[in-house]
Amino acid sequence: MTLRDAIERRYPLNAGPQPAMRERLIDVCDQYLRNGHGDANAEQRLRSPDPHAYWQQLSEVLLAHQLTAVGITFSHRRAGPDFRIDDGGRRIWIEVITPTPANVPEAWLRAEINGVRNFPHQEILLRWTAAIKAKAEVLLGNSDGAGYLASGIVAPEDAYVVAVNGRLLRSYDGMFGALEGISQFPFAVEATMAVGPLQVRIDRETLQASTPEHQQRHLIHKPRGMPVPADTFLDGRFSPISAIWATDIDEFSLLNRPADMVAVHNPQARNPIPVGLLPAHEEFVARILDQDTYQLERIPGRTAAPEEVSVLVDGPL
Repeated sequence: MTLRDAIERRYPLNAGPQPAMRERLIDVCDQYLRNGHGDANAEQRLRSPDPHAYWQQLSEVLLAHQLTAVGITFSHRRAGPDFRIDDGGRRIWIEVITPTPANVPEAWLRAEINGVRNFPHQEILLRWTAAIKAKAEVLLGNSDGAGYLASGIVAPEDAYVVAVNGRLLRSYDGMFGALEGISQFPFAVEATMAVGPLQVRIDRETLQASTPEHQQRHLIHKPRGMPVPADTFLDGRFSPISAIWATDIDEFSLLNRPADMVAVHNPQARNPIPVGLLPAHEEFVARILDQDTYQLERIPGRTAAPEEVSVLVDGPL
């Protein structure tokens, strides 16, 4: 089966925008493969009927297209992360992952368009933390083996970005994306900066309510097993990770539909990347104020709409 045959089989409709998207997708995938931007099995995964294998590879194609669209030149090496950017004498590596929807309720993934549903924010957040942990271990190594740093593939002075596409975690009808968490910040912020849901404190004596504030959430408790850390960027062990490039991107971005993308910078990064480098509509930059507090700044990204403005949020360490 050719790549064209596989994509036509996956997108068979001949109405609405799908025919145009399908042809554009075939062209972009062909160019990606011709340029050698994928691993040896990239075409096989794009032809795979397994949606998880397909989306892992397609996410790389779509993010490569986004980099090209903003004029960023990159390359792909046989061994190592998915993309290498040479920026002013410095190397920036990008490793892409598309979390599978394990343990995300079917009622969310297969909900009826007009049905009532709960937002499984904790289950989705756990998929984000698992994805970030997996790619952190690819860099840092674990008990199973050495990572990119120890093997010399990524040098100590290189920047390393984890790109997470939440496409498979969004609601089935697409009405609710997989980028924003219960805190009204992106899941990537919740997973790395210990930001929890909004809360209001009630004084027991006066019954007066406090100003709404975000909970400090360093751990996510699961129904079974050990709690999962949600403070990656507040832990110095992860200083080799420069940023999270968080996206919820799909095939229709190839028809010039804006993709949801944010960049979350590690305030303790050993090798930070420049703000405004990656295509994103928002970026989050934290500044450590003291041992217990940081200030999180939400700023417009390079693909932001003109009316977006800066917002400052204080948070505990």
